Amino acid sequence: MSGSTSVYPLITSLARSYVTSGPGKGKVGFVVQQGGSDTGITDVSRGRVTIGNASRAQQPSDPGGIVFNKIAYDAVCIITNASNPIGTLSQAQVESIFTGRTRSWSQVPGARATGSIELVSRTATSGTADAFREIFLGGQLSIAASAQVKSSNGLVKQTVEASKGAIGFVSLDFVDSDLRTVNYQGVGCTLRNAKSGQYKGVRPFSLVTRGKPTGASKAFIKWVQTSSAAKAVINQHWIPVR
Repeated sequence: MSGSTSVYPLITSLARSYVTSGPGKGKVGFVVQQGGSDTGITDVSRGRVTIGNASRAQQPSDPGGIVFNKIAYDAVCIITNASNPIGTLSQAQVESIFTGRTRSWSQVPGARATGSIELVSRTATSGTADAFREIFLGGQLSIAASAQVKSSNGLVKQTVEASKGAIGFVSLDFVDSDLRTVNYQGVGCTLRNAKSGQYKGVRPFSLVTRGKPTGASKAFIKWVQTSSAAKAVINQHWIPVR
């Protein structure tokens, strides 16, 4: 496997369960690499990996002949430094901040930081960045070119933790007490709110195959999509598809 850094924590947990106590015990092994959703999609389309891990919906520009096998949903959280809780942002405010129209924290109601806003984003191969643009920027706007670009959720998290003036976005699984999540349209980015449908910053996780899955891939994906053991893993930090 290769692909999304957001899917990585979930898929490694699922793979571990599958080979230690599930039907894959003694039958199959996993090698999981990262690199971003687009990397995983390209790799699987070219036969470099068996499965590509994607944290965004399928797009018309994706290679032909691939199948997105949806396994879960994930919340994308807007994050700020722990010393700069800012309450809630409307979609218009998010658009203004991340497109670079709003450049100073003095223009953001409730912000405790001062000075310039430091945008932190993801690389072009990132499914999280694609999902963020689709959900929070209406799919038509682009994140400001001045944003710091990071190759993983973990690096975005570290950058925002280190700078009071920073703001970025990560998968919910990467949020901890060293960060503050920003309520979006008055709703907190929590697992409960995402599962209930109140929080709108949610995107799909998929295992992408070259054609319909067969053999060991088919067995694993079916187990992920239908077994109670897989659902228990997904329920910890993500949202099951059923």
